[in-house]
Formats: sequence, structure tokens, C-alpha cells
Amino acid sequence: MSLPFILDITIGLVFIYLILSLLASEIQELITTILQWRAVHLKKSIEILIAGDVSKSDDDNVIQLVNDLYNHPLLQSVNQEAKGFLTVLPRKFIWLLSSLLNSFTPPGEKRTKSIFGYSRNGKEDVRKQKHSAPSYIPADTFATTLMDTLGLPKLVQKLTESRLINFTHQQLDEIKTILSKLDARIDHNDEHICQFLENTHDEFNNTVEASFKLIIADFQKDKIDLSTSLNRMAKSFDKYIGCFTADMPDHELIGNALQRLKVLRADIFDDVEQTINLKGLRPNINEVVQLISVGSDIQQEFINEFQDKDSEAYQTFQYISQRLEQFSQKLPPSVVGNMATLARRAQLKAKSTEDGVNILRREIEQTFNNSMERASGVYKRNAKGVALLIGFAIAIIANADTFHIVSRLSKDTAIRTAIVNNAGQIVETNTTQDLQRLKEATDQVLTDISLPIGWNQVNLNQQLPQTPQIEKIPPAISHKLTPSFIKNYITMVAGWFISGIAISMGAPFWFDLLSKVVNVRNSGKKPAVAPPEQTTEG
Repeated sequence: MSLPFILDITIGLVFIYLILSLLASEIQELITTILQWRAVHLKKSIEILIAGDVSKSDDDNVIQLVNDLYNHPLLQSVNQEAKGFLTVLPRKFIWLLSSLLNSFTPPGEKRTKSIFGYSRNGKEDVRKQKHSAPSYIPADTFATTLMDTLGLPKLVQKLTESRLINFTHQQLDEIKTILSKLDARIDHNDEHICQFLENTHDEFNNTVEASFKLIIADFQKDKIDLSTSLNRMAKSFDKYIGCFTADMPDHELIGNALQRLKVLRADIFDDVEQTINLKGLRPNINEVVQLISVGSDIQQEFINEFQDKDSEAYQTFQYISQRLEQFSQKLPPSVVGNMATLARRAQLKAKSTEDGVNILRREIEQTFNNSMERASGVYKRNAKGVALLIGFAIAIIANADTFHIVSRLSKDTAIRTAIVNNAGQIVETNTTQDLQRLKEATDQVLTDISLPIGWNQVNLNQQLPQTPQIEKIPPAISHKLTPSFIKNYITMVAGWFISGIAISMGAPFWFDLLSKVVNVRNSGKKPAVAPPEQTTEG
């Protein structure tokens, strides 16, 4: 048996595997589209990531939180759907098939009504079932969506805002204390001093108190940051001290009050960043995350920090209180634990709260990417299992018996030559990057060549030589179960099994292998060129 003969048989066998693999790919892609396996697997992977454990991924709170993520505008923008009756009609047909199939095999009782959750129907407070979801989510989109859904950036803002209000009231109270002590100890018989004290109180109300309120309002509107707020307060305080000094009568108690005001100003506003750190005005990201851990020490300290329910700081704190109450009702404990771990790592690298938020976002992105890599491996293993089942099904339905195919190719020169010639043309004109064009090329070959597959009588007679005509098999099969028949039948089943495994390996694999085998066959030794005849002169 020569090498070219073996290569021709190999090319023929690989070419048949390629054709059947293309069919298997079409079937698997169709099933994947109808059942939305990629989108379903992605959502389940996110639930596992949020829960921290597969066994807890079906928890009501986990599912609800993931549904909230999927309702976020950022994730909704990832899932682009066609508009218009004609373009939406095929999708509705797929949704119908998907819902029917899922009704027979529901992935858990909690998902029988909707795998992808619900969304609000426009402006009405009516929830409608979601039929689709994105098959891919960028890591930065997921991280931003999760942090926004948990309200971490808003918690940072509100916590800073509440502490700034408390800090402002403390400074105003200290100034008022200095002025009150001066007013209590000084002699009110002197009209000039009394006028000075009255002007001082008015100046305090108009310059310091009103200015501090305006600064807080600007901070709440995100017009200024924390450092700018304290610098503006320092300037207002300086202006007040300047007015106090300019109108101050020569009096020992008034001079002492001025010195205390200057000491207070220097202690608080000479080093703004130091004041921010010492007073805890800028919360670190770990502290913010710990706030959502209901019952934690940091949360209790935070609650104790705002005892006066009539204060402006407490009114601002109400937002955080409501968020914490929502977390206590529905936030999975695993989320708090995972976020706290990431927050501690982020805080070690952060120099400010803004840095902490950004680093935490990057930590979430990295965690999401790592989780999706593992989920991708699981999906590929599941897809490989489905490909095997499809491969076995195609091998049986098409009667693609590897042993019979090799036998026919080795005996039928016409089929072997036709397949080899067409395979060479397909390799030259196509690539694995364009599987659709490759499929069209192989379809054209099928119209010209009768492959050694199928349930026709010719193939059956060669696979099971003792098998009678197909219509006579049922009544006559009993006396045909000879050892030779059983051996042929087992051989045929083994051939299906080998073909099923080969089909599951995919069209790109067989096309690449076909290209290599064709190249080996075409790069054989060139035939020797006969030397030119020498003429002899007589």
C-alpha cells in the first residue's frame, strides 16, 4: 500500500468529517440561540460570583440583587435588541421556543417564570417578563453597575456630607461658646462695648454662619470638593476675625476672646488636610463598605455619631439609614464579605477616598474577569458534552460508519478521486475564518459526489452483508443473528462511535488537518525529468 494511496484515503475521511462537523456546528449554534445558553450561563455565573458559592446562588436575595443589576441602564444598554415588527418577529418566535423548552426543563423553581428577571413596562408600575439578556458583559461595566447598585459612590458622598455638617456645627458652636463667655463676663454698662458685642453677633450670623451654610449647600450640589469647602470656611473665619479686630475696643476680656478665636482658627484651618484626616471627614473605602454590613462595629459607631434627630446632619443621614435598612433586608451576606475583602485590599493602595473607589472598582473588574475565565471553562466543557451528543446523533442518523467509509474509499477509486480533487480546491479557496463560505463550498461538493454515508441499501449490504432487504428485516431477522452478523453490527456501532467523537472535534480542527494532509500530498517528490536524447552523427 503506497503512501499516496494512504494520503488519499485520509483526505477522503477527513473531508467527510469536515462536512459532518459543519452540520454539527450549525445545529449546536441553532440550539444555543434558541435556548440562549450563553446569556443564561453568564447570568448564572454572575449569581455564583455574587453568592460566593454555587449552593447559595439560588438564594432569593442573590437572585434579586442580580436582577437589579440586569435592570441597571448600563447593563440594559449592552443588550441591544432590534426594533420593528419584521425584525422582532423572529426573536419572538425564538422566545416562544425557549419558553416552551424551559417549561419542560426549568432551572429551578424560582426561575420557571423568568430566567432573566423582570423590568418595568415604561412609566407604568407594571413588571413584564424579560426574554433576553446580554451574552457578554465588559468587566468595567459590571464593576460600575455593581457599585452603583450597592450605592457605594452615593454612600461616600452622603457620609462625607453628614460629617462635614457635623464638623461645621461643632466649629460654629465653639465660636458661639467663646462669644457667649465673653458676653457673660463683660460689663454691659459700657454702651460702646455693648454695641461692639451686638455687632459681633450680627457679623457672626451674617459672615460665618451664613457662609458656612452656603459652603455646605455647594458641597451637596457637587460644586466644590472637601478641601475647597474647608478653605472657604477658613477665609470666612479670617474675614470675621478681621472685622472683630478692626472694631474691637481696648478691653482685656475682648482681647482674650480674640486670641481664643485665632487659636481655634489656627488649630482647625492652618492645615486643612490634617484636619480632614483627624476629624475623619473623608471616609476611607473600607469604612464605607463596612457600613453595609448590618450590625458591624463601624455601622454602630456611625449610627451613634448622629444622635440628634432634629439636626441637619441627621436629615442628611436619613438617606444612608434607609439604604442600610434595605441592605439588612435583601443584601446577601456573601456580598458584604466579598466587598469588604476587596475594600481592604483597595484601601492599602489608596491615598484618598476617590482613589479607594477607583481601586475598588478595578479590584471588582479583576475579580469579575477571573470568575468569567472559570465560567468560560465550564461553558466550554458543557458545550463539548453537547457537541459529543450531537456528533453521536449525526453519526447514527447519517450512518457515518468510519470503518465502512475507509473500506469504501479504499475500494472505490471514483469516489476517492472526486473527494480528493474537491478537497484540494476547497483548501485553496477557503479559510477557517469564514465558516459560512466553507459550508457553501462543501454543500456544492455534496451535489456532485455521493459520499459513502447514509441508510441506503448499498451501504447496508456492505456494512451487514447478511442483512436481507430492509422491508424484510423485521420478520427474517431472527434467523440471521449469526456470529458474523453480530460482529458486523458491533463493527458498525463502533464506527458510529468513532465518527461521533470525530464530528464533535469541530470543523476548524478538521479543516486545518485537511490543509496539512493536502499540502503533504501535493509536496511529494517531483517526477524525474528524462534527460534529453543525444544524437550521434554517423
